[in-house]
Amino acid sequence: MGSLARWARAEWGPLYGTVRGPLLRPRPRAMPMTAVAVALTALLQFVQNRPWGFRLVQNLGAVRAEDPLWLGLLRTPLSLFVPALDLPVWGALAQILFVFGIAELCLGWWRTLVIAYLATLAGTLYARLGITLGAHAPFGLPWTDAQVVDTGPSAAVVGLAVFVAWRYGAYATTGAVTVAMVAEVLLKENLAGKEHLAALMAVGALCLAVAVRHGSYRLPQRRPPGSRAGPGSGLPPIQS
Repeated sequence: MGSLARWARAEWGPLYGTVRGPLLRPRPRAMPMTAVAVALTALLQFVQNRPWGFRLVQNLGAVRAEDPLWLGLLRTPLSLFVPALDLPVWGALAQILFVFGIAELCLGWWRTLVIAYLATLAGTLYARLGITLGAHAPFGLPWTDAQVVDTGPSAAVVGLAVFVAWRYGAYATTGAVTVAMVAEVLLKENLAGKEHLAALMAVGALCLAVAVRHGSYRLPQRRPPGSRAGPGSGLPPIQS
């Protein structure tokens, strides 16, 4: 148990220390953007399950690869918060509360939204590329996927989880999320799984760009719990 506890402190200590401070402050407004995102997702779920609201939500936040690119890009930001109709909404709400919340505490609200949008946009653009390649290409998709509605926060959640874990030195967690996404595609090959891989690749490129920008290819050194700095000597603290 002692070695397991030491491993857990080394893996999640810096992240825990960063998240714990804001949550212990007297003011309850630690995660305002996350609270708004959860409320918006719940509202969109309520509206799209009403006869008068389904078409409205589809027109505002449903993205399909068969749609014109400009229309897909216009709908993509809201699509992050439109839950998939065939999955329990509680799963989407829990993902947003947990992953978006941790990311907002660690990165700030606007960085969280930028990374979430980058991951979602990567999946959306990949769908168009995959359908162009065709089902028989290594990374291709069948033409029927062009009609699949691409909604929900899952790609954003995957991207945020990987970036935050990498930024705070939780490399085993980063690897576990990556392996889980690859296993998802191998076990059940579908559009959502491949979009998650596209989100991983986009966020991985972002991690590399951050490391290169700060002039360090070395693995970041772990910092003690409670530190607000990023995990690497070449990566400065993130100011919210």
